[in-house]
Amino acid sequence: MEPLIEEAELARTGAPTDAMAAPTGGQNTKVNTRRKSPTQIALARLRKDKVAVVCGSIFLFFVLVAIFAPLLAKLEGQDTTTLHQDLIDQYGFPTIGPTSEHWFGVEPRLGRDLFARFVYGARPSFIVAGSVTVITTIIGVCFGLIAGFIGGWLDRVISWVIDFVLSLPYLLFAIAVPAVLLSFFVGTAEDAAAQDVSTARFYALIIVLSFFGWASLARLIRGEVLSLREREFVAAAKVLGVPTHKILFKELLPNLVAPIVISVSLALPTYIVTEAGLTYLGVGLTEPTPSWGLTIANAQTFYRADPLYLWIPVAAITIVVLSLSLLGDSIRDAFDPRTRR
Repeated sequence: MEPLIEEAELARTGAPTDAMAAPTGGQNTKVNTRRKSPTQIALARLRKDKVAVVCGSIFLFFVLVAIFAPLLAKLEGQDTTTLHQDLIDQYGFPTIGPTSEHWFGVEPRLGRDLFARFVYGARPSFIVAGSVTVITTIIGVCFGLIAGFIGGWLDRVISWVIDFVLSLPYLLFAIAVPAVLLSFFVGTAEDAAAQDVSTARFYALIIVLSFFGWASLARLIRGEVLSLREREFVAAAKVLGVPTHKILFKELLPNLVAPIVISVSLALPTYIVTEAGLTYLGVGLTEPTPSWGLTIANAQTFYRADPLYLWIPVAAITIVVLSLSLLGDSIRDAFDPRTRR
């Protein structure tokens, strides 16, 4: 009983006991009771995922290649427009392979530098895919929030529009609409310069992909909002008289981070492939804009004589799309609490 008597006496006189002693580390040893949000937990899981880190690094590498394309082409000493006809034989085939002056060789028939066109060709793919992803995400999230929360006749109208867009034959419209928009932007092909046609096709491609891309995300967000609007925090916000726009963007939107991030991560590689595919079919980008899809379309008749002409852009698209797809799967697993990776 003597230790208990001593502790009681020390407590009465104000002297610190062992149990009440101040920590030696000062304020640094204070216990952090702050709880992590689901997004912070998902990001922590994502940082520990080796597949996600590797795939994200690969994607970042290609993005940096696109951003610093002028610097890389200048480092090689070439550009995308110079015709090296002295390196082409009478049949249109290059007489050299990769050299210190032309790292990937030269293009058959025209003699343009392949490395310069490769690094510049990454730009349209990423710009188109990134722009369409941002546009479709904003439109899809806004329409999904409004349809799911407001309900009534507005929900029925938006749902009908979503079903209408999803029912349209996507490929046929992707082939036909750019031609219509092209005539609207630049007039007849005889009066338009090649650069004007290429620029018009670039914007027409973004418009067409954006028109068809938002509907699926809007349907997903609408379904999530229908379940969230019955939750207690939404009912409490309504009782307190919180304006509708604040409920949508302050209360509901933070709870939709996971499906939005997953949708974005999976949509980006889809649009990269779509841009390259439409360009390959001749309804996407055109000369003189460098593009991986355009290079593949031009290289299909030279793949035996000059394999690098074809396989370098094919390998680049494959690596980028595969990396983004695996990264999207990792993001989906990181935001799903039922998985353990």
